Amino acid sequence: MPVAKPVSSDGRVIAHIDMDCFYVQVEQRRQPELRGLPTAVVQYNSWKGGGLIAVSYEARKHGVKRSMRGDEAKEVCPQIRLVQVPVARGKADLNSYREAGSEVVSILARAGRCERASIDEVYLDLTDAAETMLAETPPESLEVIDDEALKSHILGLKHEDGSDMKENVKEWLCRSDADHRDKLLACGVLIVADLRMQVLQETQFTCSAGISHNKMLSKLASAMNKPAQQTVVPCLSVQGLLESLPIKKMKQLGGKLGSSLQSELGVNFVGDLLRFSEQKLQEYYGINTGTWLWNIARGISGEEVEGRLLPKSHGSGKTFPGPRALKMLPSVQHWLNELCEELSERLHIDLDQNRRIARTLSLHASAYMSSDSDSHKKFPSKSCPLRYGTIKIQEDAMNLFQAGLREYLGPFKVKMQGNKKSGWGITGLSVSASKISDIPSGTSSIMKYFQGQDQLCSPSKLAKDKLELENPCSFSEDESNSTLNVIEHMKLPEEEATIKNESSDLVSTEYKTSRNSLEVPFYSAMPSLEKADFSQETPLSFSGRESHLEPKLTELRSKVSGEESTFESGRPASEQQVKRNSLRDKGTPSLLRFFRRVDPSCSLQNEVLTQSFDNTNICSSSGPLLFFPQKTAFLFMGIA
Repeated sequence: MPVAKPVSSDGRVIAHIDMDCFYVQVEQRRQPELRGLPTAVVQYNSWKGGGLIAVSYEARKHGVKRSMRGDEAKEVCPQIRLVQVPVARGKADLNSYREAGSEVVSILARAGRCERASIDEVYLDLTDAAETMLAETPPESLEVIDDEALKSHILGLKHEDGSDMKENVKEWLCRSDADHRDKLLACGVLIVADLRMQVLQETQFTCSAGISHNKMLSKLASAMNKPAQQTVVPCLSVQGLLESLPIKKMKQLGGKLGSSLQSELGVNFVGDLLRFSEQKLQEYYGINTGTWLWNIARGISGEEVEGRLLPKSHGSGKTFPGPRALKMLPSVQHWLNELCEELSERLHIDLDQNRRIARTLSLHASAYMSSDSDSHKKFPSKSCPLRYGTIKIQEDAMNLFQAGLREYLGPFKVKMQGNKKSGWGITGLSVSASKISDIPSGTSSIMKYFQGQDQLCSPSKLAKDKLELENPCSFSEDESNSTLNVIEHMKLPEEEATIKNESSDLVSTEYKTSRNSLEVPFYSAMPSLEKADFSQETPLSFSGRESHLEPKLTELRSKVSGEESTFESGRPASEQQVKRNSLRDKGTPSLLRFFRRVDPSCSLQNEVLTQSFDNTNICSSSGPLLFFPQKTAFLFMGIA
């Protein structure tokens, strides 16, 4: 649900730049003979000529729409030129469009804080540039104003019959009696017009723009006059814009919230919200969303322009419409592998070029069940910590899909192998990487950062030991200790995997604990550990003063070995068996030895161990959960 944000000032100058039919423009630059002709970019497949993803304005005049298929477009406009999107790994390759978008962003970022919202749209905060222009060269002092700026559409500016539109715009821009906010907008008009001309000259691309005091209004305005034009929304024109704006046209109101406003409150236009008090809207939709609705009805938005030139996530997806729906797990696995390979490639490019690391892997899918009454049920999205490496991403994505499919189908309802009786089909798949952050600038090289570290304080070993301790079901024994995995896991000690490792036949595998970490008896003896007396604050350190606790630890080790024997055989162990177990486990690090080997000088390991035992639940498939209170954790570590 939308949340209201504090409004910093209504004196800001925000622009939204939207490229005109961007994919078509990229293809026209590559093939100049297409300029001026009805053209569409199509993601080709064998079903009805593929789907149109971009339509030129020349083709739109003939009735061609983006919702059409290639064959339909040819029926409506026989002379249309269909250009196929480049293909890689059996799906559309959008890299050429992303690179073209980056060209535009690099030009726009010269003027102020720039936020890349998608491949073909950008937000700009031009407040500082407008303030500087207003102080040094205000519009009213200019003798000549660029013709592109004079073509601007200013909402609320009336043009009398026979009057010159450009003269009216010039008069509005150069008003000496205008308030400060409108003067700033006038400066924004001049700045944006100049930026759009720079984009055209350097890239051959045209773009449209909206200029106002916040992101919400600017985005609405940029779509009002296209192509290659700009629209301004002064404060006095806000109500006129919103009162007749359909509620579904407003960002974040195109889905369930917008439908609820229509059905429950009879709100069909944004201006209709003015009939309700803020308290009334809060009663219906909660405090935050109610306040947000009250604000947008008045054109108020506190959303800031984020200084971001790079995308905040990476994604790869493909649709499987009609008869092309995926109905077998092997076919799902095939396409997930293709999508993950592309995602992995983009992640590594981002890492090499921008020194950024993504933290979360997410899977989204659309599906149907032909033989179930819950066919409208939405396929659940799933996420887990991201592990770098194509194979790892492929494995995790398949596990996420299997978990989502199990939840989607419900227990024991339908077989998941995809046979004729199952009745499920996947019509869309996508994987994405998010929570991207920069690598610390002080790190000259990722590999050098970890080279020379003491083996005892190896970040890879610490990260793996910590994760096994938190959730031993989440990672396999033979997981690679790649440097990228280390960075990811160390940066996110608080994140837990959303799902557990699952086999391809959807049966959970039993975790086998490595003897290089805490041994099996530690987990299997949880009932005994729960009964152990840890209430006394017996001092323990790493300098040999642990003798006060040694009797209790000896007793504890005996109980651990005995419980393991009982767990394995199902009957009480004899004293001889306990001794044999003790001798057998000699040399295996005990809980005390595990902490003894910590180097007090290794702050990184101390941090990891402290986080591991501070209010952490340790899961076990063979016993109840064990809780280590904070005092007990410090007692074990010798710092009580």
